[in-house]
Amino acid sequence: MNFFRFRTFLSFLVAGTLLVSCASYKQNIMLRTPEDFKSAPITKEVLQAERNYVIQKNDQLHLEVYTNNGERIIDPNPEISRPTAGNSTQVRPQVSYLVDLNGIVKFPVVGELKMEGLTLQQAEAILQTEYEKYFHGSFAVLNFQNKRVVVLGAVGGQVVPLQNQNVTLAEILALTKGLPNESKSKSIRIVRNDKVFLIDFSTIEGFQAGNMIVEPGDIIYVEPLRRPFAEGLRDYTGLFSLLISSLSLIIVLRSIK
Repeated sequence: MNFFRFRTFLSFLVAGTLLVSCASYKQNIMLRTPEDFKSAPITKEVLQAERNYVIQKNDQLHLEVYTNNGERIIDPNPEISRPTAGNSTQVRPQVSYLVDLNGIVKFPVVGELKMEGLTLQQAEAILQTEYEKYFHGSFAVLNFQNKRVVVLGAVGGQVVPLQNQNVTLAEILALTKGLPNESKSKSIRIVRNDKVFLIDFSTIEGFQAGNMIVEPGDIIYVEPLRRPFAEGLRDYTGLFSLLISSLSLIIVLRSIK
């Protein structure tokens, strides 16, 4: 095999490898949209409306009840919160209360209460009234433990808990350490039930128009940047090295004869 044939063979090999690697790389792109896709309209109401999460079936709730002087009166495990010899207190476990399929939650002392369909503020008012029957001057603090969004794509797969209500898309991306260089900031998708929002964070206008408040259960997908040539070299570096070494050995052996 002379040098010209070797170079021609190697060129065809590289071209074929890149075509295969490009097709393989595109298979990793999720939530692709057709050419005529139109994003769900990001209206002013969608962008700016603050939302209070509503309690639903299978939610996990965390409850703390205090007296009017700040003393915690609902403690599921007093041994854990009891001061130690060093005058310090151990961290209390996060006890959760499940909203069952009937929308009912069984709380300590007050028993079963209908919680489904209520906001946290409404539920806290009901709990405060119920605990007032047993503890004078009590007030309740209720939080979700299972509200979250899923972030996929160039930022990696992450499940981000929603510690607060009315969290924006920019805050979620910041919690995932921002957009890496291998991401398309102009191609961010939010899948919400049967709607898909296509958002462009590459410009100030796109950021202002698309920095919406996320909702529990949203899927946020940041499309990775396609680099077929680099991906092909990375995926097939070992194969290239093996083939070049083999062909070089063949050429050397033929030149000796």
